Amino acid sequence: MREVIQHEPGTFCWPELATTDAASAKALYGALFGWTFDDQAQEPGNTYTIARRAGKDVAALYVLQKSQRQLGVIAHWNSYAAVKSADESALRVKVLGGTIFGAPFDVGPNGRMVIAKDPQGATLCLWEARAHPGAQVVGEIGTLCWTELATTDIDAAGHFYASLFGWAIKKQETGPQAYTELWKGPRPAGGMTAIGKEQGAMQPAWSVYFRVADCDAAVAKARALGARVLREPDDIAKVGRFAFLTDSEGATFAIIALAP
Repeated sequence: MREVIQHEPGTFCWPELATTDAASAKALYGALFGWTFDDQAQEPGNTYTIARRAGKDVAALYVLQKSQRQLGVIAHWNSYAAVKSADESALRVKVLGGTIFGAPFDVGPNGRMVIAKDPQGATLCLWEARAHPGAQVVGEIGTLCWTELATTDIDAAGHFYASLFGWAIKKQETGPQAYTELWKGPRPAGGMTAIGKEQGAMQPAWSVYFRVADCDAAVAKARALGARVLREPDDIAKVGRFAFLTDSEGATFAIIALAP
């Protein structure tokens, strides 16, 4: 297991669950991915929980505040992308037609961040690492291995993120629907798909994929733990076998068993 010391700017570095039930989330994800949890007290009444696998930080979770739930915020996974400067990135987001939620802010000594929304409405957290780089392990069993945007406008979203992160846009023909890979230098940083008419009023959003050894076995285990299957296990040629699930609180995530 190779430990990540620093994430390259323009790559995804941290998955974070906003939930309404920490105990339920720990039971599901702990059993499914082999995570242990470290509750870290923040300001009074708030706890930020680090998820670890084999002693390494791989994700986090926190409970949505009552005021957030009253505003209609539901359980969801947040995706963080590494940037050199949260302040400069915030300005760039606005120049490119996106919006930011408040000003960039410090997260103790760990780093500085800003929450942004692209012109189509997908939310993304931008992380300027200081003491904490983000996930210490990625791409291994039980850790984040892919991040994917579902959007209403592939071309516009591609232009926005290519300009923000320096990504190269590469469209792949993977069947009836084209798939867009987002490359940072010599390797893909993430992917992008179009929201189809059959998906109704689905809002643009980033999704997290966690790697598992056996997709079908993981789906069966998730079901037994109370998760709902949104998309049954399916194969992607030369990539692997994946499925989409929703935890008991409504947060959507994907799992994938990568091809050899």
